[in-house]
Amino acid sequence: MSSDTTDRQTGSKILGIISALNERGEAGVTELAEQLDIAKSTVHYHLDTLRKEGFVVKDSKKYRLTLRFMEMGERVRRRIPLYDIAKDEIDTLAAQTGELVILMVEEQCLGVYLYKAGGKGAIDVDAPIGRFATLHNRALGKAILAHLDQSRVEEILAKRGLPRTTPRTTVDREQLFEELERIRNEDIAFNREEAIEGLHGVAVPILDADGNPLGAISIAGPAKRLEGETFTERYPTLLSKSRNVIELNVQHTDR
Repeated sequence: MSSDTTDRQTGSKILGIISALNERGEAGVTELAEQLDIAKSTVHYHLDTLRKEGFVVKDSKKYRLTLRFMEMGERVRRRIPLYDIAKDEIDTLAAQTGELVILMVEEQCLGVYLYKAGGKGAIDVDAPIGRFATLHNRALGKAILAHLDQSRVEEILAKRGLPRTTPRTTVDREQLFEELERIRNEDIAFNREEAIEGLHGVAVPILDADGNPLGAISIAGPAKRLEGETFTERYPTLLSKSRNVIELNVQHTDR
C-alpha cells in the first residue's frame, strides 16, 4: 500500500472520529470502533493524537470534542465578509420587528445559518449558528436558489433532493422551478410552514454586483403573527431596505 493511500485512509479515519463525536456528544473507544468499523487500537491511537493536540478531552472513559472547534468556527465565520457587513442591519431588523432575523449562505449544496438576532417577541426556532439546512423548504434557501445558475440548482437538487419536512413542503421539481421564477421576478421569497409546522418566513437575497447570490436574510416567526399585510408587505419592505444597505456596503468593500 502506497504512503499516499495510507495518508488518505488515516485522514478519513480521523475525520470520521471527529464527525462521530460531533453527532454523539461523547463516546468511548468501543462505541466509536463499532460505529466506524475501525479497530479499537486505531481509534485509541487517533483519539490520543487528537487529545494531545487539544481537539478532544477525555472525561472518565468517554471522549468529547473541545471548545477549540468553537474558536475555529468563529474565525471561519469572521473571514466571510458578509457576516460583518450584514450583522448591524440584522440586529436593527430584529429590534424593529421583534422577530427572529437570520442570515444564511450556501455551502456544499446546503444553507448555513451564519448569524441571527432575536427581537423581544422572537421564537428561537431550530436554527443554531453553523447548522446546515436544505434550501428548497425555506424562504432563505429559495431566495438563494432563485438567483443561482440553472446548472448549480440542478446540482443541488441532484445531491440533496427535495425531502419533505412538513405536509406543505414542495417536493415537485416543476412546482419548485415555477416558484423560483416567481421569486426572481418579485425579488421576495416566502415560507409558509414548509420547513417547520407553525412557522412562517419571508426572505430576500443579497446579491453581488453581477447578480450572484452571496446569501439571504429573512424574518421568521409564528404563522399566527406573520400573516396578512405584515407578512406580505411590511416585512418584505423592511427586508428590501436592509438588503439595499448591505449590498451597497458589499460593493464599497470590494473596491
